[in-house]
Order: sequence, then C-alpha cells, then structure tokens
Amino acid sequence: MHLCRTLAIVMSCLGWVASPTAFGEVRPHALISDGMVLQRGMKVPIWGTADDGEQVTVQFQGQEIVTTARDGKWSVNLENLKAGGPFPMKIKGKKAIEFKNVLVGDVWVASGQSNMEWPVRLSDKPEQAIASSKNPMIRLFAVAKRPASAPISEVQGSWQECGPESVKNFSAVAYFFGKDLQSTLKVPIGLIHTSWGGTPAEAWTSSAALEAESSLKYLADGQARLLEEYPRAIDRLISELTKYKQAVAKLGAEHKDLPTAPSFQIVNPARNPMVATTLYNGMIAPLIPYAIKGATWYQGESNAGRAFEYRTLLATMIKNWRADWKQGDFPFLIVQLAPFQKIDIDPQESAWAELREAQSLTAKKVPNTAIAVITDVGDEKDIHPKWKAPVGERLARAARALANGEKIVYSGPTYGSMKVDGSKIIVDFDNVGGGLVAKGVPLVGFTIAGKDRKFFRADAEILDNKVVVWSKDVEQPVAVRFGWANYPVVNLWNKDGLPASPFRTDDFPMVTDPKNQRPNQRPSARAR
Repeated sequence: MHLCRTLAIVMSCLGWVASPTAFGEVRPHALISDGMVLQRGMKVPIWGTADDGEQVTVQFQGQEIVTTARDGKWSVNLENLKAGGPFPMKIKGKKAIEFKNVLVGDVWVASGQSNMEWPVRLSDKPEQAIASSKNPMIRLFAVAKRPASAPISEVQGSWQECGPESVKNFSAVAYFFGKDLQSTLKVPIGLIHTSWGGTPAEAWTSSAALEAESSLKYLADGQARLLEEYPRAIDRLISELTKYKQAVAKLGAEHKDLPTAPSFQIVNPARNPMVATTLYNGMIAPLIPYAIKGATWYQGESNAGRAFEYRTLLATMIKNWRADWKQGDFPFLIVQLAPFQKIDIDPQESAWAELREAQSLTAKKVPNTAIAVITDVGDEKDIHPKWKAPVGERLARAARALANGEKIVYSGPTYGSMKVDGSKIIVDFDNVGGGLVAKGVPLVGFTIAGKDRKFFRADAEILDNKVVVWSKDVEQPVAVRFGWANYPVVNLWNKDGLPASPFRTDDFPMVTDPKNQRPNQRPSARAR
C-alpha cells in the first residue's frame, strides 16, 4: 500500500479529518425535521446550534418560546402537546425554518442486535406486509450505524412516512409494534430504530455506567485500554511502512529482490461495534434528550455465554438510558430470546435458558419493564426466525398496559411458587389471566429432579390453574424446570393468548457463572 494513502487512512481512523463547522445560522438537531413525531403530554426538548448570542424562537401548537444561543447551542422545551396533526413548526433565528407535516403522538426507541434489525422484507409474508404498510400516522427514523469512542451529539437519518418504500428495510419488530399501537391507540406513532446485528449489550451502555458497577468495570477498562493502545499500534504501522519504503528504494536501486511488505491487522476500537460503549456513544447518546414514550429491546444472543453477568448488565444499561434521558423510569420492553439450535430430547444445561432467565429476573427487579415471550416463533436452524409480527404485537400489548395504563393482560404465565406433594410438585403461577391452557395434549416442556439434581422429562397436567408435575424416575422431587433448553418445546399458555415464560424453581449452579467454570473456560476481558 502506498505510504501516503496509508497515512490518509490512519488520519481518517483517528478522526483527523476536517469537518464542517458545528455552528453558523440556526440549525435544529437532525431529529427535529419535516415529518417528525413529537411526544404528547410531556416536556419536549427542541434544540440545535446557532451563532453564539443568536436569538432563537420556536413556534408550535400555539406555544412561542424564545431563547438565546450560548456557546453555539440552543434549547427550548415545549409543554403538554396534544396528539394529532399534521402541524407546522417554525424556528426563527437570523433566518427562519418551517417544518411541515409534524405529528404529535407516542415516540418509541427500538434497539438491540440482529433480530431487532431484521427488516420487513425478510420477515414472514413480506409482500403482504409491505403492500399494506401505507400509514401516514406512523413515522420511521432509522439511525445510521456509527460507533464512537465518546458520546456524540449528531445523528444521521431522517423521518419517513410509513409506506412500502420506507418500511421494507425497516425493523420488522419495530414496524409491527408500531402498527399494532397505532391501530389500537388511534394516535400518531414515531419509531426510532437504532440497532446493529451481532453486538453485545455492553456496546450499548455508557462508560460511566459500566465503571460505576464493580462487576462490569472491567468492560469500561478494556475499552479505555484499547483506545490507549491504538495510537501506539498506528505509530508502529507508520514506522514499519517507512522502513519498508526506504528498503524498497535502496534495494530497488541496487536491483536486488524486494522485501515482503509488512502485514498489519489493526482495528480502530472507536469504530468497532463489538467494543464496550461504542454504540451507546454513537447511536444512543445523539438521540438524547428527544422526548420518548419508552424503549423496546431485542438482544441477548451475543451475551448468552455470559448470561450470569447479563443479570447485572441489562439492568445497568436500562438504568443508564433512563438516567441520561432524564424522563424518569420510562417503559422498557424486553423481547425474550427465541428458541434456536438443535432440539434436545433429554434435559440439558443451557446458556440460552440462563440468558432468558436473566431477562426475566431483570423485568422483576427493574421497575416499569416487561417481557415479551416468544417460545412459539423459533427456528431450529435459523437464529433469525421470520415471524416478527407476533413479537411486535406482544410488545405493543405490554406498551398499552405499562405506558398507557390499559387494564389488559400483557404477560403470559410466570412462575410463582412450588410445593412438594409426595412424589409430585405443584407449581403455582402468576399472570394466569383467564386461566391456564395447554395448546395441544399432553402438556409438555416440564422436567423434574431429585436431590441428585439430575433432571428427567416429566408428565404434567393443569389442575385448578396450577400445574402438577411428576415422573416415574423421580420418587422424591425437589425441583422443576420448564422450557429450560436452547430450543424449548412447550405448550403452556394462558387463555388470553400469551405463552408461559421458561423458568426453573432451583438455584443449582449455572453454566455461565464464572465460579463454576474452569480458568481456561472463562473469556478474557478483551475476548468478552
């Protein structure tokens, strides 16, 4: 590679490329634009940049607010906007801007990894979904992929009216969620999609949040170390390329064989979506403080090998987003991992089951959160099941309850308690709704164990909205598990049409707990 071209790439990777001035005439943030949806019923920040000292006026829904730019930045708050539209918005500085087609309704952030990113065009029956997608009361904003080493303020993307062209490459889960909400609530819905396939939860969490949690501090430290080492690696690259150029010139003049060019594999940690904090910095921070109703989250596959840690990590990330948004404990809705991988006939330990448990435990301990269980839409051979409509619809049901106060059943049966009755265990459930039901006969998915902690497939039946579990192989049972597998095969639902969440009644050692792993099984901080 030519040295000058290499240096240009190095400078670009380090961010040494000139960018347009941040200030100048009044310029709203990219989320503040034509076609946007503003959040109803709460304080709504409108902000941007301008010349220092420039007076900025914002007019919307009969409100007129005046402010002055300080240090090239300005911000105002609209109050208690009423749902509806479209409305115009005027922003006046030295020059005036008018935004048209602005709606007021509910705004949701949709984030996670590939199953959230999965587009409508690759979901189940895409032609039908795309053809019927036109709805001017739904607006879509797709955040451009952009890792960063520190929080940035600008976002790349634009609001699009929902329709066949805009929806086909948009998140299927987010779209079906928004479609269900809009048809039910009859208010405009804004969907801000910001996700990246294959990424771990720590990439979506701020450095400050990771550092504040002792068990997660190593992740922030690892990111800092990588950022510190990267310039030294660039220096070595430049030095080796300089030596190579000199050697080529000398040996070429002497008509001797030229040396082999040095080979380098250097990844800029600031541009690596797998590195802790990079996606929070580049794809969450620039959305703040845009007023939102809540967030939906479909992620966990990349953290399954560290499911024990995920109990802390997911809760930390949720608290991080809420603290930085400064909107209180806004609703945070979590999609539980879909079934995947080979179906095991006999009971096995499972990192994916432990990750699902971590998601459920997070919903129990973190306020205003909910789980969408999707044990019925897995694919044994594909980590990306195509049936996204049920996922979005179950998230929407939870949103209607948590965010809008509807008195509806939004959860399938969840484990409540158990008691041993001779050779059987009786399991009591919460969230039974209209009652427990088995989709198919007999009831399946339960296993049972005695004091030896060895699990066997179990018989089970529903009795008075409880489940009685037993096995001829276990005379004195102590524990029951349900759907505890990479690919759960289960059929317990409530009569309200929602599947039961996998669970275990025991606290036996977890395969992803570092205390139970041999040293060579534990991933290093960098590998994590």
